[in-house]
Amino acid sequence: ANRWVKNMERQNGLQITKLSESGYLRMLENCIRLGWPMLIEDLGEALDATLSPVLLKQTFLQAGRLLIHLGDSDIEYDTNFRLYLTTKLANPHYLPEICIQVTLVNFTVTLSGLEDQLLA
Repeated sequence: ANRWVKNMERQNGLQITKLSESGYLRMLENCIRLGWPMLIEDLGEALDATLSPVLLKQTFLQAGRLLIHLGDSDIEYDTNFRLYLTTKLANPHYLPEICIQVTLVNFTVTLSGLEDQLLA
């Protein structure tokens, strides 16, 4: 999944980070402002609550500008911004409230899927 996202978004200025990195929130803020795609890798089963307004796309208009509340401030929201979240967990169990906020795509190769690919 990471390779696919990186190939697809490379020419759009993809920024890559992990929740464990200290500057990830600042990078997220910059990506939202500038409309750059962002990939957050190696998620566990718990997400940072700061991501919630982004996942819910809780934007609002103020003085003709599209804004989103992130952390303790309102920042300008560029509609070209895209967020990708990936995990290495084989079978992650996310809370239902997270599942309704995102689109889950399973990139795991099954035995029958691998067989079909090899025989094609």
